[in-house]
Amino acid sequence: MQLSSAVASPKLLLQLCISTLRSLFASVLSRVCYWTEGACKGETSLAGSRRDGEREQSATTPTSVNYHFTRKCNYKCGFCFHTAKTSFVLPLEEAKRGLKLLKESGMEKINFSGGEPFLHEKGDFLGKLVQFCKQDLQLPSVSIVSNGSMIKQTWFQKYGDYLDILAISCDSFDEATNQLIGRAQGRKSHVDNLYKIRNWCQQFKVAFKINSVINTFNVDEDTVVEPIMQLHPVRWKVFQCLLIDGRENAGEDALREAEKFVISDQLFQEFLDRHSSSVPCLVPESNEK
Repeated sequence: MQLSSAVASPKLLLQLCISTLRSLFASVLSRVCYWTEGACKGETSLAGSRRDGEREQSATTPTSVNYHFTRKCNYKCGFCFHTAKTSFVLPLEEAKRGLKLLKESGMEKINFSGGEPFLHEKGDFLGKLVQFCKQDLQLPSVSIVSNGSMIKQTWFQKYGDYLDILAISCDSFDEATNQLIGRAQGRKSHVDNLYKIRNWCQQFKVAFKINSVINTFNVDEDTVVEPIMQLHPVRWKVFQCLLIDGRENAGEDALREAEKFVISDQLFQEFLDRHSSSVPCLVPESNEK
C-alpha cells in the first residue's frame, strides 16, 4: 500500500517505527524459513517467491511524512486543533533514530510542524533535525510549517543551507483581523515579520510558501492579492477551515470553539473564484478532499 502523506506525532512516530521493524522482521523470518525448507527439500518455489513479493508490496511506504514533534504553541488561533500548553518531545537522538527508520522504509519528504516548531529550544532542536534529514539522510525535500514569530536570522545562518522549503501561516494582512483570529502575539506585527522571513528565504535560497486558513473573519478580504504578489511565494496554499470532533476544536469537550470560524463550501469556492485568476500560485484545499 502506498501512503502519500503521513502525520507523525512523537508517539505515532514510535508506533510506525515499531510497526516497520515488525514488518521487516516478519519478511526476513519468512524468507529464512522458506530458504531453510527449500534447502531441506532440495527445491525452489516460484509461487513462494511471488508470495514474498506480495507481502513486501503490502507494507506501508511513508513517502511523505508530517512530523508534529510538539503540540505547544505561542499563538491561540481560534480554529486550531492543537490546544496543548505543554507537550512531550522525543529526545533528539530518539527522534533521529525514528527518522532514520522512516528513511529506510521509503520516506522521501519530511515536513516539520507543530504546534510551533521553533518554540522548543528556540528552534535549535528543529534545526538539528533539519540538518540531520538533509545532511545524513540526504532526503530530497526538507520543509517546515511555522507561524514565523520565533524565527531569527541567526537560525538561517546556522541551518538555512539544510532547508528546502519554509511555509509561514498568514490568514490576513490586516492586523486587526489577525488579532480576532488569534494569530498574533502581543503588539508584534505578524505581517511585518512575514516580509523579513521572505527576505531571509531569498538570501539563503529557501523556497518561501504561505499557508492561509479561510474562515469567517477573512473570507471577504479582497485586499489580499497585492501583498501576496509582493511577497511572491512559490505557493499560496489556501485551506478551508476544518472542524475536528473530540477534545480538539469541535464537540462538547472541545478546548476551542471553532464553529464560529467555519464557512460554507460555497463561500470558500467564491473566495477561490475571486482570487485564482489573479494569483497563479494559489493552491486550494477544501474539506471535500
